[in-house]
Amino acid sequence: MTTASARHILVKTQEECDHIKKEIEGGTDFAEMAKKYSECPSGQRGGNLGEFSPGQMVKEFNDVVFNDEVGKVHGPVQTQFGYHLIEITSRS
Repeated sequence: MTTASARHILVKTQEECDHIKKEIEGGTDFAEMAKKYSECPSGQRGGNLGEFSPGQMVKEFNDVVFNDEVGKVHGPVQTQFGYHLIEITSRS
């Protein structure tokens, strides 16, 4: 079965998500931005969600993690929780 590992940053608005993504693309550390801005408890772990299988996350999140490029920051991705930046750290 396919599994993936990812980390994410969850915020309330697309504007905030866009701003954080620009900072990361400019060289700011993803984990530091997660600790500073993420509204998910995983933010304190640098946004790390650990390993999971298809269907364990909401559809929009799942679609990105199991289909998009590994090692790149994706988003903003809107879910019922808010706006996410998602970095797929591995997939097997």
